[in-house]
Amino acid sequence: MIEKLNVVKQRFDEVNDLIIQPDVISDQKRYIELNKEYKDLRALMDERERYLELTNNIEEAKEIIADGSDAEMTEMAKMQLEEAEKEVPKLEEKIRMMLVPKDPDDAKNVVIEIRAGTGGDEASIFAGDLYRMYTKYVESKGWKHNIVDYSEGTSGGFKEMIFEVSGEDVYGTMKFEAGVHRVQRVPQTETQGRVHTSAATVMVLPEAEEFDVEIDPKEVRIDYFCSSGPGGQSVNTTYSAVRLTHEPTGLVAQCQDQKSQHKNKEKAFRVLRSRLYEMELAKKQEADAAKRNSMVSSGDRSAKIRTYNYSQGRVTDHRINLTLYDLSNIINGDIQKILDELRFVENTEKLKENSDIF
Repeated sequence: MIEKLNVVKQRFDEVNDLIIQPDVISDQKRYIELNKEYKDLRALMDERERYLELTNNIEEAKEIIADGSDAEMTEMAKMQLEEAEKEVPKLEEKIRMMLVPKDPDDAKNVVIEIRAGTGGDEASIFAGDLYRMYTKYVESKGWKHNIVDYSEGTSGGFKEMIFEVSGEDVYGTMKFEAGVHRVQRVPQTETQGRVHTSAATVMVLPEAEEFDVEIDPKEVRIDYFCSSGPGGQSVNTTYSAVRLTHEPTGLVAQCQDQKSQHKNKEKAFRVLRSRLYEMELAKKQEADAAKRNSMVSSGDRSAKIRTYNYSQGRVTDHRINLTLYDLSNIINGDIQKILDELRFVENTEKLKENSDIF
């Protein structure tokens, strides 16, 4: 473990020198990448210091116990040894997880798209419930979110909701939410009390920087139109809404949330870049999944990942066979335990792949 951490320290010192070099600072892409790496390595260096401290404590305690000339010191050394030997395995496990190679996309912000699936009005209501669940979770993390575009359901909720989330390691956390979510409950519109199954699809796109995806403006058709929905005269009577069509792929992105045409265009381009980036990422994830039979990131957008059963107060994540009888808290944004379990499984898979780390 110490040998591996010493190699990491060499890289940390190297990155520490690089990020103050003028040629690196002037290269925005490289500077951002090195800053992210520095932050990750800095956290590992803190754990390295703690690990060295514990191993030194163990050596010192063993020497005092072997000497045995001072009964009081020997007793204290035995307590120190016992405490350090308990803590070392936990710290080693934590460091192992931190040494798992990080997905470079994990630090990115995201664009989340929720679309009502099978189930008519009830599916739209459920899509609205998922949007509320995510916004509550986002707020609890201290992240920021803002709406890009939406289409309201006829009986509440949304046929479609697209919103951005920005903060620390957002994609690394939210990527596990991509897939088909099912709800089993008695709909508000059901008169005979029968349980219905409805679905909504969630897509989580890592937000692409301009240097991640280059878009040729000549290949994008731009249409301006009047916004629909709430917003008053200034929104509904001016051509502030923007729709972009990327002609080589047929991808469409639009934004009508802002009163400013310029801001809507800016947001729509962010979504378009993210969709183009995600297309390539999805291909890579499918190839990776085929190679390692991953449980939690198959890249299959049509995969049924989770069921919310209201009559039993149950939420089941089908990828890892996790069932929690805590639906009311989960649907109110308390999804951290599910995300932690999914991340643990993903890291365990990566550890097996990278067994040479240790």
